[in-house]
Amino acid sequence: MNFLGNLIWIICGGLLSAIGWLLTGLLWCITLIGIPVGVQCFKMASMSLNPFGKRIVDEGNAASFLLNVIWLLASGWELAVANFVIGCILCITIVGIPFGKQFFKIARLALCPFGVRIVG
Repeated sequence: MNFLGNLIWIICGGLLSAIGWLLTGLLWCITLIGIPVGVQCFKMASMSLNPFGKRIVDEGNAASFLLNVIWLLASGWELAVANFVIGCILCITIVGIPFGKQFFKIARLALCPFGVRIVG
């Protein structure tokens, strides 16, 4: 069932979300200091392609908090707002609610992607 959900997910906007994460990761990887952030963006792009059957576990510390603040100010809020808006649009219909919930999960990740582990 997760495979079918992920397949429909890609068609309903998951591919656009993954492309957003990939482009953000490429921009961060331009500088040497931004490479760890870019690598995290690539992990989140993978999550954006297959969100069904995965859950998020918080394991944050002080370093991840500081990195999340920098991330949020630099590029996290754009991804969060985009995923939130798409999630709201999908939740208008009953059929789109499960997909909208996945977009909300990814929007939450876009706000604080550091200090979390994706379990699937």
